[in-house]
Formats: sequence, structure tokens, C-alpha cells
Amino acid sequence: MIFGSRKTEMVSREDALPGRDHPVFSVPDTNEVLGTPLHGPWPEGSQVLYIAMGCFWGAERIMWRLPGVVSTAVGYMGGYTPNPTYEETCTARTGHTETVQVVYDPAAIDAEHILKAFWENHDSTTASRQGNDVGTQYRSAIFWTTPEQKAAAEATRDAFQQELDAHGFGRISTQIASADEVGPFWYAEGYHQQYLHKNPGGYCNHGPNGLTCPVGLLRQDQLPSQESVLPPS
Repeated sequence: MIFGSRKTEMVSREDALPGRDHPVFSVPDTNEVLGTPLHGPWPEGSQVLYIAMGCFWGAERIMWRLPGVVSTAVGYMGGYTPNPTYEETCTARTGHTETVQVVYDPAAIDAEHILKAFWENHDSTTASRQGNDVGTQYRSAIFWTTPEQKAAAEATRDAFQQELDAHGFGRISTQIASADEVGPFWYAEGYHQQYLHKNPGGYCNHGPNGLTCPVGLLRQDQLPSQESVLPPS
């Protein structure tokens, strides 16, 4: 792992690694925990939300445990290098952050409750760092795919900032952006998928941060009226 100031500075498109037209590794078809497709198709009406909260191993486990989550996968998002590898992402020269793809049934769980778990289980105030994991690949991010998710991300962020302020903590550094704007979700190597299910004693630096993010912040009349569409994987 490379430490230093350059690891925490976002690489420019011009300086990013060139990548490749095709992946250089295979990815399983099925989530080993949930038994559902990793790539889709998912049940009609399913929605996708992408979250980044440091090392994706522990983040994915938090998400697959939530009732109403249909499938999860880990990968790289928010950067420039096409079809990146883990080793390339670790150099901080792809621009990607380690990301969890969360597919969920909105009739069983809403974006607010997914984001509640997001805010309460990592440090959203440390830019490009989670504990001893340092670099832009560990930056906190929410990449939304529906107007409802965007509204939930912004509302929960503002509410959680009030909680941070009340306890004397810092400012949220979480990136909130449209998944369409930040580019594709590139699936990570097969051994990273559901890693902590396959390696129960593996490294994980996630857990409750002791703060509470309220939910039920949005009324129906506050939500944008736009049909939700699943983005391509």
C-alpha cells in the first residue's frame, strides 16, 4: 500500500492509468450469500444504489444483511480507468473508490434505511480515509440512480451532520453524485465478492460509530416525480 499526500489527491483524467477494453479476470454470476444474480436481471421493480464507505469487504456485509436487499456486489466506481484491477485501484491512479452495488426491493426497504446503515457504520468526515486505510479509493460516496435516492441522500446527510455537530465532530466529506455522471460500476475480482462470507475472520474496519441517523425525513410530496430506471451494469 502506498501512503503519502499523493494517495489522497484525486488523479486527473489525463494522469489516470489507461486501463483496457476488456476485463482481465472473471466475476461469478451469483451472490454466494443471497443466491441472487450478481449482474442481473433482478426482480421487476428492483432499484440500485451505489455506496462507498472504505474497504468494500465490510461495507458489502453490512448491506447484504439488510432485509429487503436483493443482491450486492463489490467493484470500482467514480474514476477514469476502464476495467481496472484491484492492484491498479490501490495506486490511487484510477480515480475509483471501492464501491458496493446494492440492489433492493423498494417495497421492502427504502433508500433512507439503506443510507441509515451507511452513515452509522463508517466515518464520513475523514476524506479519503477510513482508519488506517488511506487513499482516494477509500473515500465516502453515494452514487444515486433515482431522484428519490438523491433526495434521501441529501436529507440523511443534512440530518446526520446535525448529529455530528451535536457531538462535536467534523464536517461530512461524502461525495453525492449521479451514477450516470461518475461513470460505470466495474465489478471487482471474484475473490473480493462476498469476501467476508468466504473469509469470516478477514479484515474489516466497519462497525457502529455510536451516532444515529434519523429516517422518515421525506414526505411523498417532497419526492421528485420521475420514473425510476435501473442503470446498465
